[in-house]
Amino acid sequence: MKCLSFLFLLQASLILHGQTLNEDSVFIRTHYTKKEVYIAMRDGVKLFTTIYEPKDKSQKYPFLIQRTPYSCAPYGATKFPNRRLGPNRQLMQEQYIFVHQDVRGRYMSYGKFQEMTPAIDKKVSKKDVDESSDTYDTVDWLLKNIGNNNGRVGVYGISYPGFYATASLPDAHPAIKAVSPQAPVTDEFIGDDANHKGAFFLLDNFDFMKYFDAHRKGPVQDYGKSLFTSDYTDAYKFFLDMGPLNNSNGPLYFNNQGKIWNEYLAHDTYDDYWQKRNIRPHLKNIKPAVLVVGGWFDAEDMFGALRTYESIEKQNPQNSSSLVMGPWTHGAWSRMEWTKFGTHDFVQNTSGFYRDEIETKFFNYYLKNKGGLDLPEAYIFETGSNEWKKYDTWPPPNSTPLPFYLKENKKLSRSQARSNGFDEYVSDPANPVPYVDGTYRRRRNEYMVDDQRFASERPDVLTYQTDTLAFPITISGKIFADIFVSTTGTDADFVVKLIDVLPGDEPDPVPNPQNLHMAGYQRLVRAEVIRGKFRNSFEKPAPFTPGRIEEVKFELPDAAHTFKKGHRIMIQVQSSWFPLVDRNPQKYLNIPNAESHDFQKSTIRIYHDPEHSSKIFLPILNQ
Repeated sequence: MKCLSFLFLLQASLILHGQTLNEDSVFIRTHYTKKEVYIAMRDGVKLFTTIYEPKDKSQKYPFLIQRTPYSCAPYGATKFPNRRLGPNRQLMQEQYIFVHQDVRGRYMSYGKFQEMTPAIDKKVSKKDVDESSDTYDTVDWLLKNIGNNNGRVGVYGISYPGFYATASLPDAHPAIKAVSPQAPVTDEFIGDDANHKGAFFLLDNFDFMKYFDAHRKGPVQDYGKSLFTSDYTDAYKFFLDMGPLNNSNGPLYFNNQGKIWNEYLAHDTYDDYWQKRNIRPHLKNIKPAVLVVGGWFDAEDMFGALRTYESIEKQNPQNSSSLVMGPWTHGAWSRMEWTKFGTHDFVQNTSGFYRDEIETKFFNYYLKNKGGLDLPEAYIFETGSNEWKKYDTWPPPNSTPLPFYLKENKKLSRSQARSNGFDEYVSDPANPVPYVDGTYRRRRNEYMVDDQRFASERPDVLTYQTDTLAFPITISGKIFADIFVSTTGTDADFVVKLIDVLPGDEPDPVPNPQNLHMAGYQRLVRAEVIRGKFRNSFEKPAPFTPGRIEEVKFELPDAAHTFKKGHRIMIQVQSSWFPLVDRNPQKYLNIPNAESHDFQKSTIRIYHDPEHSSKIFLPILNQ
């Protein structure tokens, strides 16, 4: 009763002083003290660190650390966050020593910021610093200077903070017992954020970097204005009007003020810049337990989650590591509720399940010796069937990659074409295929599950589909595209989409505020793009010879999905995905330097004959 009265009086007092607090903020003020310190790294650079300690000193607590480039605000010893501490509310209420840190060169920390700081495997002097050493030095200081700790440390983060969680793993401090990289940025040329297989993700990079690439002269609490403002409602029209990518440095946009933006444009191949920023080769001799988390509808870093887990498993077969993949967009597992997305209804609170049954138990077990942990190697949500599945390995051992062939008459079949043939389309950079139907300013996350009928109606999109399925087909694992192409140009992008076609009698949702027509709905399951000049090597691009048939093979992100009986499996092939991906001039050159006159139409053929059998390998689960 006293506690409730105190909370009421505290909340009322704060409201009177102009600060409205939610339940989490009141809990923090009631149960935690706040401390702000600068922690010196081994090279002398000081990093701003905020520490929230439980007021209750009757027991010792582990640390839970998040290192971030996005600010550990609010700044000021008397100012508390108006949101929960830690990865979820339960862990905050469990009580940990929560630590937030501005990484070097960002916000209130000193030093120089680097995009995806390259890891240094062999450090020979105190000047050899990276995110692993900064985490190590932070942990070492905390253990020695913050009392009432139990000597154990956990590290977590989503997206860019997910990268910093991953980067804590090589040469980790012995006190670090549990690490959870969630949607971690991992390899920005091959599959995360900046590029997918060499194709530049224009919409996301442009919107993000105008804020993130803002300058500072020293530690700041607020970076102030972005590099520029851009007022538009139709992203497709805006970027088409902007013209070639090099126009992004015009006076209305970056104007050569974006350091990272210019780094991106200057490195058009998988060169030393990008390779040094790929954390995967450094994930060796990992000691802490690892929980990698990702979402099947994450438009930013699905690749990072899948490939981080894969790298840890391959290079540390004896380490305790698990993968969780759920039906989430970027970071949606941290929301209180996640039951629906687009036209998907999961019939359960998937984020609540993750929070209660996985994340909370993981950190409590390794950091507090509390409770049990029956965590499988892979905890996978299977879309279509809406079921959580446990696997001893990922991909599951009973998943077999089987080819589905693109054939004449727009058929998709398990049998190979017997006669020569091809389908063709004209790819026009002046009229690129949109990534989504409709007019949007920002990236529409739902594009990852949206109806693709708008695309299949275009003449520059090829569509192949199976007959109606007589029985359900479940895929679990990696997807590979293997297509034979020719082009009248010297370069081209190729987008391959895997689609679940709903039956012709599929009922519309009730209620139906969006006026959706579900009969024949072409629901996107997975899609990926490759910049054609990288078909043989990401390090050494090569032009196409006009008219020559060439093989283009690439990997799509994994999937776990059931195509139900009565549905069809569809594949779409196209050569633009705008403005999600920048336009390929379809002329072999350094695209960031392309001029308007370099952009040209190309006639592209997709072949299906015994010698050139275009196909997609689907990981069929043998049940």
